[in-house]
Amino acid sequence: MEKASGKTSNNNNARLAIMELANMISVPMSLNAVVKLKVADAIWEVGSNTPLSPAEILAKIRGPQGGGDSENLQRILRMLMSYGVFEEHVVDDVSQRRYSLAEVGKSLVTDVDSLSHGSYVLQHHQDALMRAWTMVHEAVNDSSTEPFVKANGEPAYNYYGKNPEMNSIMLNAMSGVSVPFMKAILEGYDGFQGVKTLVDVGGSGGDCLKMILEKHSSIQLGINFDLPEVVEKAPQIPRVKHIGGDMFNSIPKGDAIFMKWVLTTWTDDECKQIMKSCYNALPEKGKFIACEPVLPHHTDDSKRTRALLEGDIFVMTIYRAKGKHRTEEEYRQLGRSAGFADCRGFYIDHFFTTLEFQKL
Repeated sequence: MEKASGKTSNNNNARLAIMELANMISVPMSLNAVVKLKVADAIWEVGSNTPLSPAEILAKIRGPQGGGDSENLQRILRMLMSYGVFEEHVVDDVSQRRYSLAEVGKSLVTDVDSLSHGSYVLQHHQDALMRAWTMVHEAVNDSSTEPFVKANGEPAYNYYGKNPEMNSIMLNAMSGVSVPFMKAILEGYDGFQGVKTLVDVGGSGGDCLKMILEKHSSIQLGINFDLPEVVEKAPQIPRVKHIGGDMFNSIPKGDAIFMKWVLTTWTDDECKQIMKSCYNALPEKGKFIACEPVLPHHTDDSKRTRALLEGDIFVMTIYRAKGKHRTEEEYRQLGRSAGFADCRGFYIDHFFTTLEFQKL
């Protein structure tokens, strides 16, 4: 066979790349399918991760009722194997393919607390969100209204509030992502040492605050601060006081203020207001600890950069057209505008960065 010239090869690669991008929707939707089918739990089975054929997986999923199409399941598994979700085992006959979980697939296994990244997948592919994705271009045409609002008639959080099942999936998704991150930050970040009163802004039910207090017994009081309608449903937690309010007006005082995945969904001006409230609530030498997805200064094609940039488009489409992921320098400038002297970034987790702002 005649070898293609460099120009022809580049052209072929470009055509393949655009074909892959155009068909990319098959990846998240297939991932959504295996989560709905509970494929990861079926394969994992208490840690065995034994390679199974699609027919065997289907039998575990469907149980006594039987049925289903194992060939179509294999097509999904094989495609996701190419993205590192599953491992494929072929013995002699290529028609006898078996599948186990790769490291990515293991993140979909439900743990003892009924959490996994599976809920995060489901959250991203609910009908209301899918309607918004067809209108991403509208964020360019008119950034005053989010694509989600244009598709569904109201902001995402309002919509969630009226749909209990959707809201439950969203909360489970946040927990499934937050718990592994919190374990990482508690293992690798020592900024909570010496803190006596810690305020968690946007702390919801207080889960993150509880984890911090369990790790740092020296913290005498944790204040879980969120909207009144949120904290009124929060459970009682030792050494935690639930306070309702509006972070744009004022924040309870503490030695340190903690915030996770909050600033991302607000505009620059709104972030300045929030950070000013934090500044006013802190004493001299107090610190504001914000955990956010932080973009690299230079764009590359690494998995981390892609995940952060993809998340940025998600924010733009679903939550706020001018809310966004930011670089460390952009956060530093926002902090300075609120009065903070400087900002240090701790890159402990692959997705979230811990930003520490000091009040001098």
